[in-house]
Amino acid sequence: MEGPITMEPIAHIRTQFPDKFGIPRQSGMVDALRATVVFEPPYRKEEALRGLTEFSHIWLIWQFSRAVREGWSPTVRPPRLGGNERLGVFATRSPFRPNAIGLSCVRLLGIERSEKEGSVLLVAGADLLDGTPILDVKPYLPYADCHAEATGGFAAGGDDHRLIVDFPPALLEKVPPQEREGLLGVLSCDPRPPYQKDPGRIYGMAFGSVEVRFTVAEGTLTVRDVEQR
Repeated sequence: MEGPITMEPIAHIRTQFPDKFGIPRQSGMVDALRATVVFEPPYRKEEALRGLTEFSHIWLIWQFSRAVREGWSPTVRPPRLGGNERLGVFATRSPFRPNAIGLSCVRLLGIERSEKEGSVLLVAGADLLDGTPILDVKPYLPYADCHAEATGGFAAGGDDHRLIVDFPPALLEKVPPQEREGLLGVLSCDPRPPYQKDPGRIYGMAFGSVEVRFTVAEGTLTVRDVEQR
């Protein structure tokens, strides 16, 4: 097939991340995060979801809506490597690609139906910006999609290292109860870019209905302030 390929969003996702800062580096890292996939009117067909609840996980294929650039570079600087080394774009998950497409595996919690929005998907562990356009939804197939023998290249170490989170009770009370577990999980993953290690710097992160300010030093993230957004 020659020429451009036209695609349109079938849905958009609602998450607790209005900004890119703080989004987990991969899907599934914070299972406590909750998100909702809302289909566009032409795709609000209940029969299109028939059988989906038989699967525990699904793939979301989506577009990096805030990372679309004119042109592209064959190499990028992965943050995991401190931004100091260039690798081929196809050896990374950088958003700056020839086609700004992302892929996330999320846990399917269920399907909720409403008169206003039709059938929506309730999912856990999403690593997407609020409002991200969804191009397709596919079931995760364990027998084909899980490869225990796979190697991980420069990312083989994963993101298993977690920070200790010191969240003063008085500040945690300012966070709505339904948002607390997800926020704690996100903070423990160290929201900072890997190349920023200044222990005196105060970082700010928007999450759901609040803005959180924190510092990180010697393996502990300390929350300094919480304000309503």
